[in-house]
Amino acid sequence: MRAEAIFGPVSALALWTGVVLLATGFRRIGAVRRRRISRQAFRLGESPEVPADVAVANRNLMNLLEMPLLFYVVAVAFYVTHHVAPGVVTLAWVYVGLRVLHSCEHLTTNHVLRRLALFAASNVVLVVLWIRFIRAVF
Repeated sequence: MRAEAIFGPVSALALWTGVVLLATGFRRIGAVRRRRISRQAFRLGESPEVPADVAVANRNLMNLLEMPLLFYVVAVAFYVTHHVAPGVVTLAWVYVGLRVLHSCEHLTTNHVLRRLALFAASNVVLVVLWIRFIRAVF
């Protein structure tokens, strides 16, 4: 296995974040075009006037820019320290899969307990990745 394999899941999550960014934009533009809200409601980002179905897309985008930052860091750290292994790449793909499922849940049915379970599971995988990294380099 090539060490660069770690960048498969990294790229997939970055692309998924782009998809959610586009969905957020489309929801915002659609809400304004349908006159559900004025453009001014987005002047400072979000406001209480923003409909829930529009605000949730932005919230999910923010989720994809928070904890995944630690995923990107650990993936690059594995690569630069030459500790990429098949198990690490598998865990990275599991993390990405859970984050995509979390987004899908958040953006569709938004069942809170199911969403929480997916979020928690992804964070457990992230912690395991960090523990593996720490054990590999120290």
